[in-house]
Amino acid sequence: MYAIIETGGKQIKVEAGQEIYVEKINAEAGEVVTFDKVLFVGGDAVKVGAPFVEGATVTAKIEKQGRQKKVTVFKLKAKKNYRRKQGHRQPYTKLVVEAINA
Repeated sequence: MYAIIETGGKQIKVEAGQEIYVEKINAEAGEVVTFDKVLFVGGDAVKVGAPFVEGATVTAKIEKQGRQKKVTVFKLKAKKNYRRKQGHRQPYTKLVVEAINA
């Protein structure tokens, strides 16, 4: 069984026991979070939401919080002596999906 959930403005396909990386969630490591924005539940009985499936939830445990590798942003305007260098590290949350309740 799998489900498609919405979190952090993105849609993610999840299965029980899977490790996923999502946009940062404000909670501590070890806590259990519940996603109620379930768009689709697949498997033996398919359920499609309009926009969300009624009564369906996905529970996941937060394994860790972290920041991704640095991305360098470099702006340059040719022949104008304009250069800007900036770095960015996007925060993320690593989750382990425990159950899909449909």
